[in-house]
Amino acid sequence: MLSDPIEAFYTSHPYPPPVTNLDRARDEWQDTNRDRAEYHLFWPDKPYRPDLDILVAGCGTWQAARYALCRPAARVVGIDVSATSIDHTEQLKRKYGLTNLEIRQLRVEHIGELQQRFDLIVCTGVLHHLADPDAGLRALRSALNPDGVMHLMVYAPYGRFGAHMIQEYCRTLGVGTSAEEIHDLVATLEALPQQHPLVPLLRGSKDARNADALTDVLLNPRERSYSVPQLLDTLERSGLSFARWYRQAPYLPQCGDIASTPHAARLAVLPEHEQHAVMELWRGTMTSHSAVVHRQDVDGATVSLDEEHALRYVPLRLPWTLVVQDGIPAGATALLNRSHSHRDLVLMLDAHEKRLFDRIDGSRSIAEIAGRTEDPERCRALTLFEKLWWYDQVVFDASRAG
Repeated sequence: MLSDPIEAFYTSHPYPPPVTNLDRARDEWQDTNRDRAEYHLFWPDKPYRPDLDILVAGCGTWQAARYALCRPAARVVGIDVSATSIDHTEQLKRKYGLTNLEIRQLRVEHIGELQQRFDLIVCTGVLHHLADPDAGLRALRSALNPDGVMHLMVYAPYGRFGAHMIQEYCRTLGVGTSAEEIHDLVATLEALPQQHPLVPLLRGSKDARNADALTDVLLNPRERSYSVPQLLDTLERSGLSFARWYRQAPYLPQCGDIASTPHAARLAVLPEHEQHAVMELWRGTMTSHSAVVHRQDVDGATVSLDEEHALRYVPLRLPWTLVVQDGIPAGATALLNRSHSHRDLVLMLDAHEKRLFDRIDGSRSIAEIAGRTEDPERCRALTLFEKLWWYDQVVFDASRAG
């Protein structure tokens, strides 16, 4: 009998839903600039190298296999408490011949048993299910190389309010996780009032009709959520420092509709962490927070957009960009990041800015993209690339900037 309810839960109800084919992910990552872009999202100031030691902590049914397949030069370790998830991952390892992947059934809190340190630790959707998240985070920190980074994702409270309501509903009715009870729950959810706060969450989920996914959201035996201040406090207690949000535009008051409101000036004078906390309250629908963090005893790299440094940055496009020119004024272009769920996060470019954007090739610096122009034009180019960075359209390779 499994002593930890989370271990028992995910052994019976593995999540994310298992897959048998990772061909699309492999093909998408054939473009070296895609890997370079994510690398410089984590390490803007370091020269790119693909041979990372990566830990996927709480790897689920396929996440570690995907990392190993898409990053063949990396050495990947995946751990999970669920024997079912480990089995699904092992099947993918065999299918794709992933000799760079090691799988262990292991709790996050026991990571010291690996006796390894890692450049990148990926822990998404895991900490909020631990009995002691702080202990789990400290264990992960102990396995992080001095200049390593973590990519963490935890649930956020306000956007999951509808889920919390139905969780309490299920607890009150004593709804269990048998196949019959889950079938009845799915049928009952189809009758939810359209005004219920859970409805938008289900509508925006690609797994909304998957029984195991709904079970994970509504019947999980243990979870908690973190507001921005709560997450930052947790990092501080665990010897970690916040570097940036994985997708930062929703947290920035200079992005989207909030920037044109009377409160924009008030927001601009707040400390950065307070700006992010206020933006979480203003947006109101964030369901999770994905953060890039590093050890407190190491100075994390920051992106400085002053002219002296930024002109030497090499911009790299992020892979989620959608370029729209139909249905908008002639000569204008709209850039959308498809991973953003907030519809106001659209960056409009004029014809000159679009020409500069089109010159991004992963090798030219901002100065080279701008060309031999007068100082005002260079300032205009820097302003454009600053906005592209704010809106999660580009990251910068700042390793040449000195």
